[in-house]
Amino acid sequence: MLSVAVLISGAGSNLRALLEAASEPDFPARIVVVGADREAAGFSHAEDFGIPSFMVPWEQFDSREAWGAELGAQLAVWEPDLVVLSGLMRLLPATLVEEWAPRIVNTHPAYLPEFPGAHGVRDALAAGVPQTGASVIIVDAGVDSGPILAQERVPVFEGDDEHSLHERIKPVERRLLIDVVERIAAGDLDLAAAAAGPQDPVDSSS
Repeated sequence: MLSVAVLISGAGSNLRALLEAASEPDFPARIVVVGADREAAGFSHAEDFGIPSFMVPWEQFDSREAWGAELGAQLAVWEPDLVVLSGLMRLLPATLVEEWAPRIVNTHPAYLPEFPGAHGVRDALAAGVPQTGASVIIVDAGVDSGPILAQERVPVFEGDDEHSLHERIKPVERRLLIDVVERIAAGDLDLAAAAAGPQDPVDSSS
């Protein structure tokens, strides 16, 4: 059984979907703890499922490295096999990424390497592209630059705004994340091999 820690900053909709999937008896992974960098609404999902939680408030530290060291110490208590970033709105320091690599994964609302960064949906609309997507990646020291584990195209419709497009991307992100976690747990996806790359990510668009 794969043990998973999930890190959030906000409402935690991906967390909720992952908790629901992990509650099924035949799902090969379990969420062991939920952490956040601030008081997050998504803690309510952890409470609903009886999952412990912790907070490492960003503003209480004088550097990203100090914050990351405490975050790593909190994670180490639970000894997770995998760390999932589910809307965590902080860049992890390189030392923390190196410590856990390649066992940190993240979702992104674009078809990477297109439109990395905090405004992937907005940037896709500004570029006028006919389609964008969702991706699941291994976290590295860059910004959305890690090896891609899975991705899927999402069309951009005429009249879309940032909200409407993001709302169509979110369910795809959730499905891809659940599938990636399940494949890692089942031994069908080797993170070390994926990190060593290059490999073809799973593209479920077709």
